[in-house]
Amino acid sequence: MSSLAFLVTELQSLASESRRKHPEIREAAEKSLAILRSSPEQAIASLASDGAQSDDLLRPVFMGCATKNAKVVAISLGSLQRLIALKAVPKSAVPLIISTMSDAMSQGVDIQLRILQTLVSLITNFPSVHGDLLGEALLLCFKLQDSRIAVVSSTAAATLRQLVMFVFDKMVDEDRRNATPADAVSEITLPNGSTASLGPYATDAYSVFEDLCLLANMERPHFLHLEYLHKTFALELIESVLTNYHELFRQHSELLLLLQHHLCPLLLKSLSERAVFPLTLRCFRVVFLLLKKFSFELKTEAEVFFMLLIKIVSEDLESSTLDHAEARPPWMRVLAMEIMRGLCSDAELIRNIWDRYDARQSGAKVFTCLISALKRLVTEKPALLGVCTQMSGVGVYSHSTEGASGSSSASGYGLDVGGVAGIVATAASATVSGVVGMIGSGSGLSIQQSGMKLQCIDQLDKADSPPIPETYIYLLAVQCIVSLCEGFASFTGPLYTSIMVQRPRTAGESIIHAPPALDMSLLPPDEPATIHLGIVRAMVEHGWPALLAALSFIISTNLSDELFVDVLTGYQAMANVAGMLSLTTPRDAFFTSLSKFAVPSRVVSSLESYIEPHTPRSSTLLTDNLGLTVPPVPPGLSERNLVCLKVLISSALFLAGSLGESWYSILEAVQNADYVLTLKGSQLPSSRRNSTVPGAAGTASRVPSGTGVPESAKVPSQPPRHPLLVDTDPESIQLAIQRLFEASKILEDSAFQDFVRALCRLSSEMVGMQSDTNEIVNGESDGPEELLNPGGLSPRVGLAHRRRVSGIHLPRTLRSGDFGIERLGVVAMLNIHRLIYRSPEIAWDPMTTHLLSIISLVSAPPAIRVQAARVLDECLVVIPRNLSPNQELQAKVQRRVLDVLAKQTISPPADGIYNTSTNLELRRMGLETLHLILQASGHTLVVGWETIFEMLGSVCKPAMLSRADSIDSVSTISLHDINRPKPLPLGYNNERGHTTLVKIAFQSMKLVCDSVSTLSPEHLRLCIATLGQFGRQAETNVALTAAESLLWSVSDSIQAKRRDALIEPSYSELWMFLLLEMLGLCTDARPEIRVGAIQTLFRAMQLYGATLSLDTWNDCMWKITFPLLDSISVQTRCVPPDPAVLSMGETPEQAWDESKSLSLQWIGTIISEFLVSKIIRLQTFIDAWKVFVSHIKDTILLDRRPLSLPALQCLEKAVDSLLAVGGDLQAQVTEAWEYVWQACNDIGTAIAQGGRLFLSLQRNASTVHRPFTQDSLVAFTKVIRTTRRVSWQQTHTEWPLERLTRLMEILKGVVTYSSSPDYRPDIDGLTPLQASVLETAESIELTAPGVPSLVIRDLSEYVTLPFLAAFHPDQTDASVPGTPVTPVPASARKQVTYIGLSKKAMPSLVELYLRFRDHTEMYEDGTLEAVLSAYSIPMKLKYDCPSPSKFGKDPPLWKTATTCFLRIVTECAGNVSRLGQAISNARVEAIWRRVIEGFRGGILADCSAAETLSVEEQEAEENFDLALISSLEVDLVPHLGNPRVPDYLIVQLAKVLHKGSQLLQNSSMISSGLEDDDRITDSAHTSLDSYEHQISNIQSLGSTTVGSAVLRERFSFWCLDLLFLICSNVTSDHAESRRRVAALCLPSLLDRCQTAMVSYIADEALRGSLPFPRVREDELLHILRKLLKLKLWPGTFWAAFSDAPTKYSSVQPPVDPSLPASALIPDIVRRSSVAHLYHFYTIMCELSSIPRQTPSAWILSPPPTPASSTHSRAPEDKGILPNPSVSNVNVIRNEVTIIDARGLARECLKVLGTELGAI
Repeated sequence: MSSLAFLVTELQSLASESRRKHPEIREAAEKSLAILRSSPEQAIASLASDGAQSDDLLRPVFMGCATKNAKVVAISLGSLQRLIALKAVPKSAVPLIISTMSDAMSQGVDIQLRILQTLVSLITNFPSVHGDLLGEALLLCFKLQDSRIAVVSSTAAATLRQLVMFVFDKMVDEDRRNATPADAVSEITLPNGSTASLGPYATDAYSVFEDLCLLANMERPHFLHLEYLHKTFALELIESVLTNYHELFRQHSELLLLLQHHLCPLLLKSLSERAVFPLTLRCFRVVFLLLKKFSFELKTEAEVFFMLLIKIVSEDLESSTLDHAEARPPWMRVLAMEIMRGLCSDAELIRNIWDRYDARQSGAKVFTCLISALKRLVTEKPALLGVCTQMSGVGVYSHSTEGASGSSSASGYGLDVGGVAGIVATAASATVSGVVGMIGSGSGLSIQQSGMKLQCIDQLDKADSPPIPETYIYLLAVQCIVSLCEGFASFTGPLYTSIMVQRPRTAGESIIHAPPALDMSLLPPDEPATIHLGIVRAMVEHGWPALLAALSFIISTNLSDELFVDVLTGYQAMANVAGMLSLTTPRDAFFTSLSKFAVPSRVVSSLESYIEPHTPRSSTLLTDNLGLTVPPVPPGLSERNLVCLKVLISSALFLAGSLGESWYSILEAVQNADYVLTLKGSQLPSSRRNSTVPGAAGTASRVPSGTGVPESAKVPSQPPRHPLLVDTDPESIQLAIQRLFEASKILEDSAFQDFVRALCRLSSEMVGMQSDTNEIVNGESDGPEELLNPGGLSPRVGLAHRRRVSGIHLPRTLRSGDFGIERLGVVAMLNIHRLIYRSPEIAWDPMTTHLLSIISLVSAPPAIRVQAARVLDECLVVIPRNLSPNQELQAKVQRRVLDVLAKQTISPPADGIYNTSTNLELRRMGLETLHLILQASGHTLVVGWETIFEMLGSVCKPAMLSRADSIDSVSTISLHDINRPKPLPLGYNNERGHTTLVKIAFQSMKLVCDSVSTLSPEHLRLCIATLGQFGRQAETNVALTAAESLLWSVSDSIQAKRRDALIEPSYSELWMFLLLEMLGLCTDARPEIRVGAIQTLFRAMQLYGATLSLDTWNDCMWKITFPLLDSISVQTRCVPPDPAVLSMGETPEQAWDESKSLSLQWIGTIISEFLVSKIIRLQTFIDAWKVFVSHIKDTILLDRRPLSLPALQCLEKAVDSLLAVGGDLQAQVTEAWEYVWQACNDIGTAIAQGGRLFLSLQRNASTVHRPFTQDSLVAFTKVIRTTRRVSWQQTHTEWPLERLTRLMEILKGVVTYSSSPDYRPDIDGLTPLQASVLETAESIELTAPGVPSLVIRDLSEYVTLPFLAAFHPDQTDASVPGTPVTPVPASARKQVTYIGLSKKAMPSLVELYLRFRDHTEMYEDGTLEAVLSAYSIPMKLKYDCPSPSKFGKDPPLWKTATTCFLRIVTECAGNVSRLGQAISNARVEAIWRRVIEGFRGGILADCSAAETLSVEEQEAEENFDLALISSLEVDLVPHLGNPRVPDYLIVQLAKVLHKGSQLLQNSSMISSGLEDDDRITDSAHTSLDSYEHQISNIQSLGSTTVGSAVLRERFSFWCLDLLFLICSNVTSDHAESRRRVAALCLPSLLDRCQTAMVSYIADEALRGSLPFPRVREDELLHILRKLLKLKLWPGTFWAAFSDAPTKYSSVQPPVDPSLPASALIPDIVRRSSVAHLYHFYTIMCELSSIPRQTPSAWILSPPPTPASSTHSRAPEDKGILPNPSVSNVNVIRNEVTIIDARGLARECLKVLGTELGAI
């Protein structure tokens, strides 16, 4: 809603409200409404322009205000306010409006508040309101402000402030427009009597402010018609005006005159009168504004006010001399300090104060008095501020022995007062010494406890002073002092940075990171910055003693962390400012004070007397009684000490470029701190784990035992700590110290020189303290004394000073070395560029001279000398790495480095004083440094090689002995060789410590050899000479490595130079000399030397062999290689001594063996690589080859066995290289491999003899058993294979049979060799030897006659090895002959099983046989017999065979053998018949005998072990054996009847089946015994006689013995079925053969059946109703069924019992009719197919007449026929069912039939009767 709408509403309300009592007002209001409604815009315009309708519109408003009705007046004022807001009031009506509001002012509160609102709107919307109108309006506000109603008074006061501010805003706007009309200017009279012309608004502002000042001073105002105004309100208005318009005042002199003539006297008067808190507070606030904003314009007045404030601050000390009534209240002093704090925080104001007053000769010393007053204030009540015990360190005894007064409180304070007072020297105003005795244990200062939430100067609402903490004023003083210090720094720091660091630079000028101090004379004098810098410099120069005294006192009091940080920041600011402004004395004073607080001297001295407590038990009671306090922790630095140290280091870093000689004191403090931290750093309480523990005040950090937890420590959480208070653990402080020294790299050269001189001076004095003579260390004679002692201190004075200040004692320092030396090394490493590229006088000379002087100082402690050497060496190592490629600079610096190093390394004259372990250690370090230099920078050296070799040779100068005079240094056991050649001469130096020097020097020698290619010939010769000395040292490693370096560095360099044809002869001669030197070392008595020399010798030949001529190669073979083997072989063939004298470890014999082994390996490699290109082309090749092979053979046969393997490998490499020889040299190749075969033949003979040879060595002869290892035997087979490859490549034909036979003999001897000490497991797989033997055998071409048989026979032998040749090898050590061995149990002993070999050979035999089965020789020469015999062994052993695998699941050996056997039998049975007469009868008989033996073994094998298997496994095993039965039936029987097969073999097979068919192990009947005969003599007649005997004695044969059933019942039935099948007429193929077999096997079958049936009949009579075992019943039923179904060949029975079964098997003689009937009928019946039933007629009758129940069973119908295969036995067995409960059941559903023995017997009799025609 718009203001016009509000106006309408207000008028409507006015009309409504005045309707009854004031109708005229209603009429006037309605008229105004009509005007507004008719034309609002025109009406408003008419009002603004004072038109005709303006009176009608304003009339109801004025009439309403004139009534006494409050409600009507309020509505009228609201309408008036709307009109004013619409600016619809004419200017002419303004006086009337003011008058109307003045008349209505007596109304209620709401009316008064509405008047105030209307006045504000009127004056702000009508700028023309000024002058008297403005005065009247303000008068209304002043009157309302004096109201007793609070809301009216406060609203009026706020309105007044707003209006006064508006008045001055209009004056500002008037000044900005600067266009005041001339008629508007008015003339005013100023306080000084002069006049001034001002604009209307300026006049208003002037008048208002003047009246405010007059009213505040209780004077009559000129402008405002006001009788009285509260001073407090007047001062508040004045303060508001000055606060907001101080710039306006400074621009108008008339306003300043008001300040000078009215306000300042007012304030001085008010502050001089009796103090009233509200008035004084406001006076101080205005004074603060005057000093802050108008100190320049009111110079005199400001001086007065400053001195007044200082006097008020200082009055408390003088209050005792004043009358109590005249004394100012304490809060006034606090107000003054709060004002002072605000002033001190204005750094520019403080500088102006100095410039206006202190800098003037006649001016008051305001600044000086200020800081003096502040210093006096903070020290006036030390007991109240307390003591920070942290500042004196931790773990320091609290009792004091120093003060003469003996005050316990002073001792408890713990301050080094004398030290602090000494800093300020002549500053007599410092009263610290006088008040120390009064210091107690106060509560301390902290912002939380000492401060106020709202400072007094801001508590305008208080009528009286608020409660003020007693220590609040001291907190203000501390803040003032800190503000002053920080003000100096905040101004000086940025200017210093911009001038010294960020200033513009000329081209090429580098940035200065550590600038020097400001030189004021070089700055422009007229610039403001320079002027102010001069002011600050003067202030610091004059005020630093008081500031330092105050700060040093404050920092020792009980401050909170926040205040402590502030004070410490002030310390830092003062030190930095003094340093930036070149004020050396104050800078050093602040640094020294900080040093005292950072490292209290008492802590350093207490460390020496501190003793670690032995037990943790408390001793409180004892110490309390004695009045002592035991420190709970070792002496150390507290957290605040460490913070001070951080600040000291930080300031030193900031001023690093300008410290000069002051570095000395700073480095001294840092040294002491490092000493404390490194000795007790791990036990300091100021670690990271305590960095958050409340410890702001000293008493909070150190609580005596038994006092409980301090209050500050009970605070649950703490705010984040200041960055200065974190990272105060020893590690962080050490890092800060490290940064201080790292800053040296940013120093300018002059500053760096000062830094190094100070560090050297500190080091010199400390080393002098610790020397035996207590001297200050001086440089060498050629160096200036000032270099080491730049401060000019005499040794005596310096020594005393060091002992007093540092507190460091000799024993402690000896443990950790010298701080100065250590840090000098750090500085040197950081400033390597200075050492290299700057003048030596800057860095190189001071450092090296100082370090060398300490190294050479014999009286110095050894640890210090070693430390100096280490620092020097570290520098010397790094410098060459950082050199630029400038040739001239490189030469200078390298010469400088090597010369300094030579002074340290080369031994001085051999006086007694130098022959110490320390000097040896120093030389050792120098040599190590040389090594590092060569390692990193040897390739860059351009000078100094002579110096290097001089240093290396200085530690190794042995006497050059002749070869004849050389000695053996490692011989421990005589080698029994009087003709042994002597080794190369060895130089020995037994001086203690020189061995280490030799080792270190030799490392450098190796590096020299690595870069030997850069050496000139002269240097190269010098290098060789030095290496020769090292090679003859007693130290084995040195000698060994010398040999290697001699070759791989010097030799490489020589060979590289040989490429130049001009210098090739001289370098070739030098290389040959090296080889001869190495050859001499190859027979050194020390094995390490020998091995190294041999290896390097042959590697050299290998590396450069391709470049050698044939003549050189000839010399290498005859002058180096073979002589080497000859000389080593003399040692290797010595008979070893008695084992009893051998010590533990490697024996000399073993070492010689290793040397020869290495030689052989290398010789093989050399020959292999260079045979084709070089060696074979020698004219003496054949002779050399024979010598070589002879060496190999002799090594194998004569040397100890470990040499056999490398010898054979060497030979293999050599022979293998023959494969690459071209065709033009085939004659040499042939002769070479033939000679190798001869050697192999001889070696094979030795292997066959078991390694026992008769050796004749010189005068001793003995038989030595030297067993071959498996690896050597493998290598031997590889040699043979390689030889065969060479032979095959030449001729492409196989060796003759004779040589192959010898080869197989050798292989057999190798594979069955039983003396090896290192057999490997051979169960799961082949051993390497077995695999190699098989590989060799398989490589034989089998095309030549006799060769296949040869190979197959040997493989057959391999199959039998697990069963015939397995053995436990002897547990003896072949490497040490005769070594006794502890017996090992057989179960734990290793066994050679040959199982893997057998598993591999079995299938191979089958493949070979199938490949050559048509070759007659396979059968004629017994090869097939050997194969079958080999398979028969595991078949017979069966479960007694060894396990086929240890970790795998291979099939058993007997199964593998059975499978392979059956595969061969399947083929050979037919092949033997097919080949016919090509095979002799004897061979045929032998073959069949082996076949029958195989089946016999498989069928009759012992299977009792199968009982442990599961039922399923037993059934599987039984089914596997069925293959034997099937093979007999299918593969053997058709060919077994061949006429060339003897009868006894067929009968033997029948007896095997007879025996295999037994179902009971203990039969009650005795068999006919046919199974025991090997050959048939009268078997048929014997069987008949046995039958008749059994029948006649059947009753006497019975027994009740049950007997035990065989394990495999089914297999027995299968054998019985096969026996029936053999004798049956079931097939017509091979009829003649089958009839013969049937005739020969029938007696066995009949005997088997007869035995079972007769035993049953006999036993049945005895057993009665006792049941038979199931097996007996099943056997009887099965036999009867088989007999019932059996159909013989016609005449088979007759032939079987004739004299010649084979003869009559097919054709029998005709029946003789002349025979009697008793003979004729049997003769005829025996020729029938059921003659067997006739044979058992009597038994059948007995069975059919048994009175008791006979065995019965259910069978499936129809039953299988006899013509079926044996495989039908399984279902037939399954068809037998249990005996039924009802015996008369015959058929069940035509599927199952019951049978019994009696019925079957009767059926047989029926069949017989039918055959005889009886039925």
